[in-house]
Amino acid sequence: MTAIDLQTIRRELHQIPELGFREEKTQKYLLAKIQEMATDCVEVRTWRTGILVHVSGTDPTKRIGFRSDIDGLPILEDTGFDFASTHRGQMHACGHDFHMTIALAALNRLIEQPVKDDVLFIFQPAEEGPGGAKPMIASEEFLAWKPDTIFALHIAPELPVGQVSSKPGLLFANTSELFLDFKGLGGHAAYPHLAKDMTVAASNFVVQAQQIVSRRLNPLDGSVVTIGKMESGFVQNAIAETARLEGTIRTTEASSIILVKEELEKLIKGFEIAYDCQINVDYGANYYQVVNEEKYVELFKTSLENTDITYVQASAAMTGEDFGDMLKEIPGFMFWLGVNSPYGLHHAKLTPDEAALSVGAEAVETYIRSIG
Repeated sequence: MTAIDLQTIRRELHQIPELGFREEKTQKYLLAKIQEMATDCVEVRTWRTGILVHVSGTDPTKRIGFRSDIDGLPILEDTGFDFASTHRGQMHACGHDFHMTIALAALNRLIEQPVKDDVLFIFQPAEEGPGGAKPMIASEEFLAWKPDTIFALHIAPELPVGQVSSKPGLLFANTSELFLDFKGLGGHAAYPHLAKDMTVAASNFVVQAQQIVSRRLNPLDGSVVTIGKMESGFVQNAIAETARLEGTIRTTEASSIILVKEELEKLIKGFEIAYDCQINVDYGANYYQVVNEEKYVELFKTSLENTDITYVQASAAMTGEDFGDMLKEIPGFMFWLGVNSPYGLHHAKLTPDEAALSVGAEAVETYIRSIG
């Protein structure tokens, strides 16, 4: 595939972002592209809206897995591209259009010139939510072709094109969504003593929740409890009967996220008594930490020595990725790919440089050939 081919594929995928487990158009598009390049050494299976592509090696002793996520985000695009999303309110604002294009390019090259070992390309749905990695690796389809080692990439807007970055150990944090629904008793603003005000309850809960990290957790363990959205009430002269908080929990230790939830539930019980209300909690999607195995990071770094790609050491981040669930079961690593965008991930104006597509494809192919 030429650079023009990659640009075309990326732009076509960019126009059809779809949310988790609804990636029907994306799956159809990918299957058509895979069919165009398939030979006798290729087998394809689908799982829900995901795809598994197995490329048989010439003399296999192991199986190497490469994972690309395929879903978009519920974001209204504001890039001004003439190839902007045709699905209003949905956007590839996390670079999954790049990830898929790079996977297709590497797949094409490995079909044309197979390596000794088997290679499995994994097009995984629902990374942004509710989480596709965990159920996918438990499926019969995946288990039939379970890799011995696995890796993945993610675009990095802040890094220049031509640069990749990774590190042994923790790369991404443990994450959990957080949804809290408060139910009290509404009433007239002039008679607060006859009501149970959920605006006040939820407001105080936000403040108290911050003390979980500052006073209940080891300060050497990185943890964050962020409430990013609060809703309550309908009119200025009525006391709110309900309130809703939406947020996220992020920790660098797997045990810490359990402790945060335990402390939140203690807080909930206390607030239910203090404010005479009911509070329901939902932790939504939970992603296990991304922990890179040193052996594979070093192999990746070494594989790039005779290329023009520059490797730099990464720092751990509090971002979340359900690829952690795959690394929990299969040894491997994840790396960042520089795309030089002035806007960051999940931004409506994310504009990654398409020159990074060829760099990503080369990095993936080179690593597979070095170990396969």
